[in-house]
Amino acid sequence: MIVALYLQNKVVQMTVATLPREATTDEILAQLTANGAVIVSDVIDRKTVRQMTDETMPYIENTPMGGDDFTGRKTQRTGALVARSATCRRLVLHPLVVDATRKFLAPFTKKILLHLTQTIRIHPGGAKQTLHRDRFAWGSYLPKSIEPQLNTIWALTEFTEENGATRCIPGSHTWDWDERASPDQFAYAEMSPGSVFVYTGSILHSGGANNSKQARLGLNLTYCLGWLRQEENQYLSCPPDIAKNLEPELQDLLGYTQGDFALGYYSDPYRDDGGRILGPESVVGRTRADTKEFGA
Repeated sequence: MIVALYLQNKVVQMTVATLPREATTDEILAQLTANGAVIVSDVIDRKTVRQMTDETMPYIENTPMGGDDFTGRKTQRTGALVARSATCRRLVLHPLVVDATRKFLAPFTKKILLHLTQTIRIHPGGAKQTLHRDRFAWGSYLPKSIEPQLNTIWALTEFTEENGATRCIPGSHTWDWDERASPDQFAYAEMSPGSVFVYTGSILHSGGANNSKQARLGLNLTYCLGWLRQEENQYLSCPPDIAKNLEPELQDLLGYTQGDFALGYYSDPYRDDGGRILGPESVVGRTRADTKEFGA
């Protein structure tokens, strides 16, 4: 549950429920339904955390700081991680997260897509980000009754309130869009390296201010309904010459498969067989029959 601690009628701290790594999908879904967010502790070991950090740090170091207050003037955001990091590919496919995502989004889609891959490194002095809902990547066009995405932030360092842990407003996924939050409603995703913060696309949240002397590093992996356009263009971030060597399930999550009945097919302009319709699987050397969930 979301807990508010009280001392002499004064709110001291709001907290996000933390589940053990042995948590079931149903336990995660119950927290998401009730509160819009949950932490699962120590899902991956420290060796995996180090591998993820080592594989991405050369790219992070070459990433400029954000150019505005929202992206963070002391924050580096680095993407294209499926193409760049073998460990990231493993985390994208983590069975606990993928299973929870499929079940959470099942009322609105047959398939899910990888929406975004991004490391977020908030340096000392980084200001708190404006509260927002990730679903507004699609504007306000989607009906409120449709939840378009499920998100994760994997802790690659300690996440504390002091160093900029993600802050959220538990329960705000059910609010009207214009409802305002008060300071006593904030909770922070404080967690150890290897833990994961799971949150809906409708919950109010933001990066926190880093008032420490060390950078805070997290891995943002998000998923969306299979019929929506992805925030990160996966076909440019992980083009066919790279995607063809990946696991079929990962190819499917990137979008190299036909979505439901008639989404994503194409005709190859360089072939001589005219307007022959091809499924996107063909560009990575597969056929529709190779795709487990083809919705024909």
